[in-house]
Amino acid sequence: MIDSRIHTALAASLQAFSRYGNFNAVPFTEKFISIFSTDKPFLSKVEDMDAQFDEVPQIDALREVFFDMLMINFFSADAVKLEEDYLDSPEWESIEEDTLDRGSELLNMLLYLTECMDEHLEPELEDYLKEFLLVDDDEFQDEYKIYEPVIENQMLMESSIAEIARVAKSLPADAELKELFYPMMCYFQNTDPSADMMKQVAEQSVVKDFDMAVFELLVNFR
Repeated sequence: MIDSRIHTALAASLQAFSRYGNFNAVPFTEKFISIFSTDKPFLSKVEDMDAQFDEVPQIDALREVFFDMLMINFFSADAVKLEEDYLDSPEWESIEEDTLDRGSELLNMLLYLTECMDEHLEPELEDYLKEFLLVDDDEFQDEYKIYEPVIENQMLMESSIAEIARVAKSLPADAELKELFYPMMCYFQNTDPSADMMKQVAEQSVVKDFDMAVFELLVNFR
């Protein structure tokens, strides 16, 4: 099965990657949807997804982003068909161990957006940092370190898209959130952007095809 939100977000992401880049990824939309939709075990789906990316290296930048979506799809569409306590089972713990080095911080964003939809809340950066990630809690200092550039630049929510881009470009190369900083901050600044806002985000983007693929994924996920 594939969750309808994942279906929409996946298609929008590939369309944006194509629109703002130099490679037409749209024809591969149905292949990815087919992989996400099968009843295969999670790790088999991961293998099939990786094989598809291996065949089309032009879109490899989206590999870990799509892994995050595959994980979210498992939680929302696949796990409901398994035993109620499956996510606490040794089998799932083994899967988590096998995929520790996969995905990105986008997974946390998608989990947060799912929670917001379930509870009919509007996503906000401060809420995401303090209530979802618990960055102020001493027990979650790993998250604090990862999100430090975001924590230190929360004032960008009141600034311009151009200023978000300027800060994104200034982040050190080894910053864990460097790639996701721009689309993440642009999304939190306006979770329901107008056509003009979308144009501004595209014009100021740091890595246009990737940034817009992630940004439109987030917008369309909700």
